[in-house]
Amino acid sequence: MSKHGKKYEKAQQNTPVHEAMSLKEALEKLKQVAYAKFDESVDVDVNLGIDASKGDQAVRGSVVMPHGRGKKIRVIVFAKGDHAEQAEKAGADVVGADDLVQKITDGWMEFDYAVATPDLMGMVGKLAKQLGPRGLLPNKKLGTVTFDVADIVEELKKGRSFFKNDKSGLVHFTVGKVSFDANQLTDNVSAFMKALVASKPSASKGKFIKKISISSTMGPGITVSPEDVL
Repeated sequence: MSKHGKKYEKAQQNTPVHEAMSLKEALEKLKQVAYAKFDESVDVDVNLGIDASKGDQAVRGSVVMPHGRGKKIRVIVFAKGDHAEQAEKAGADVVGADDLVQKITDGWMEFDYAVATPDLMGMVGKLAKQLGPRGLLPNKKLGTVTFDVADIVEELKKGRSFFKNDKSGLVHFTVGKVSFDANQLTDNVSAFMKALVASKPSASKGKFIKKISISSTMGPGITVSPEDVL
């Protein structure tokens, strides 16, 4: 029994399976075979030459998308006093402390990023079970635990996004929408790949970027030549 519908199968039939395309060709093909009635996301999957089981080869980083990712970014901030005011002025969607912790404890999760000042992390840590599995727990390494709340809120609103490898050494990242023009998608893919390459751990030896593929939310994967992108 087929796992996909007729529209997907048709799109797959019109997509080269083993041929690695240039980024330009791949984006043209992606737009050509996209069939969903909604504005699909454009995703990039990169197979890395790392041993994902080793902590010293973990890949983690962030990048500001030149053209955003095609969605409104909702940012909440755990802060008090002057820092709370700064977060509000910077455009944070919700700012709070105990009240915000309680709101999330009660099940509210309508946000994309959470920022916290260091002095409130003891309080925010109580939400680890809710936020941790979703990758939403504020993290000092990612810059989301800071007293400079205005700067990070503005960056997140502009499109700063985070990436990390999964257990199989794969990085999955959204670079925009099918409705973006080819130049916008190219700029975003290039910015992401530059940041990804810069995040290569020193413990990783040999070829770092093994395979790149792009796809729309509902569409088949299209292999892109790493040499062309890089």
